[in-house]
Amino acid sequence: MGKLYDELLKDYRAKEGLKTCINCGTCTAICPAAEFYRYDPRKVMDIVQSRDEDEIEKLLKSDFIWYCGECMSCVTRCPRRNGPGLVIMALRNLSARLGYFTCSEKGRQLYPLTRILTGNILNYGYCVYPDTFKWEDHKESGPVWKWHLEHIEDTMARVGANFKGEGPGVLRKIPRESLDELKSIFDVTGGTERIETVEKFSRAKAGEMGMDMDDYFRETFEHASQGHLNSDGD
Repeated sequence: MGKLYDELLKDYRAKEGLKTCINCGTCTAICPAAEFYRYDPRKVMDIVQSRDEDEIEKLLKSDFIWYCGECMSCVTRCPRRNGPGLVIMALRNLSARLGYFTCSEKGRQLYPLTRILTGNILNYGYCVYPDTFKWEDHKESGPVWKWHLEHIEDTMARVGANFKGEGPGVLRKIPRESLDELKSIFDVTGGTERIETVEKFSRAKAGEMGMDMDDYFRETFEHASQGHLNSDGD
């Protein structure tokens, strides 16, 4: 066994997801991501089972492992109860830990995702929070959502939410002691270390690309090249 394969197998998700794969392709047939992206979970399983260090490294540095939506449809149909989605989670974890995620366009999107979602959780107690959801960044949400954000306090009150209020209710203000507890959970479980690791490697990549971190954030958040989707021309 090689070093990368050994590291991958330390993740329980790789062990649980890769048991007795027979490369039948059922996972690819049922995969929603494979319908739209140039993605084949069967190939992922095949590469990992091969234990080929060079191919596993290519996988860790590729866009390929970032196409999966982690819906676990593959698990529901696999005749051997394998979980390609679990193996993908393990691959993503190793790619992030080694900094390989910065080698691909889709992998680099881990930086804005980490910055936005973990920032919301640690600062507000929510994954998605109205104050940080800018319509200009998500124009695909349409004019209704734009109007909703512009009238957020009124619309929240009309649906019975306790937006930024004390006490119980949807989108209530989370007490400082609860946010501190969340931060402690991140510290103990490795979440804080992961944030710092993603930041470190992203900062290095930004420097390599001649960007400051704000420009790098916008680039990784907004830019999408051709060639990822099945509908893209070659």
